[in-house]
Amino acid sequence: MQTPPLLALTTALGAGLLVGLVYERRKAEDPSLIAGLRSHTLAALIGVVSLWLGLPVFAIAVLLCGAFVALGYYRTSATDPGVTSELALVLSCLIGGLALRSPAVAGGLAVLTAILIFAKSRLHRFSREVISNREVADGLILLAFALIVLPLLPDRTVDPWGLLNPAQVWKLAVLVMAISALGHVALRLVGTRWGLLVAGFFSGYVSSTAATAGFGKQSQAQPGLLASAVGATMLANLASLSMFVPILLAISPELLRETRWILVAAGAVLVLGAALGARRVQQAQTPPPTSETRMFRIGHALGFAAMITAVIVVSKLLGQWLGPGGALAATLLAATAELHSATAGVANLFRDGVLDASYARWAVVGLIATSSLAKSGVAFASGGKAFGWRIALGLGGMTLAAALAAVFMR
Repeated sequence: MQTPPLLALTTALGAGLLVGLVYERRKAEDPSLIAGLRSHTLAALIGVVSLWLGLPVFAIAVLLCGAFVALGYYRTSATDPGVTSELALVLSCLIGGLALRSPAVAGGLAVLTAILIFAKSRLHRFSREVISNREVADGLILLAFALIVLPLLPDRTVDPWGLLNPAQVWKLAVLVMAISALGHVALRLVGTRWGLLVAGFFSGYVSSTAATAGFGKQSQAQPGLLASAVGATMLANLASLSMFVPILLAISPELLRETRWILVAAGAVLVLGAALGARRVQQAQTPPPTSETRMFRIGHALGFAAMITAVIVVSKLLGQWLGPGGALAATLLAATAELHSATAGVANLFRDGVLDASYARWAVVGLIATSSLAKSGVAFASGGKAFGWRIALGLGGMTLAAALAAVFMR
């Protein structure tokens, strides 16, 4: 008869010791806990040995472990006992069995279990005091859109002309909501210490054009915040530029490889502009979002998806009717209003073979240039000449860097 694998035995032993150690320390504060170091270690070893003897033996071992747990639960003297420690003991037995099949996964689960047990008070405080019902509701909506709706959508074109891929469009809408939620969480954690700079970066994920207008108005209302507003606007456009990466990854990873240095060069100029503004940064007066602030706007995300759909349809139709020139004209026009939807249009044209690599690279530069021109106009209109010239200089430098990178990538 073969002996159990040494790796499985040591993994089960380590898992039981790890989980048991956490509970052993807690037993000093809560004597009602039914299991400690020795119990969890034995349960894990029982799991690995019983599964090595055979699946029926393992099933009997798990049932016996559950019976002992139930007996200990009813014998506890606690006035309001929970079931976490009981469930953890059964889980130790199951992790021990898993160590025979997959030691790496068993070890990872043991570490995760120990973290959850050790962070009990912090998790309770976070769930009861830190996050609000509004944030929980928004988080559930986001998870439902990503894990329920998205898998149900067909990941293929559904129209006779091969234009619309519902899963692809919805994936980008979910992405907008997820990034907006991430920005909300970051602002809640960071607060207003870094003022407009932090707010600018994360607002750029929602709408860099709206961020440009908002910071322009703030610089006019508070001239002392001009440098901060310029830096925040540069970071908003940097965040908007970074959206090229997930969009191109979702639609055409090959185009991302073709344009990576263009995006790096453009981003470097924006970082430089933000750094110059940060040298004179001042504390922003705008308070951070509260627990009752919406993490994202569903209407904005759905509108973004609708815009992408329209751009994809128009660019493909123009590509079929007028060739690459017509498709590029449509996407460049769309970039004046919505850069990301135009990016999705260029990615689709490249993926479908309408544009070759050289055309696609210059199309990305054209998108950056068109969007920069539109945002410069917004900056002048919202913040006046002082703000407008600084933004135009920064975005113009970004466009020039992108064009130079495209030249050297020939």
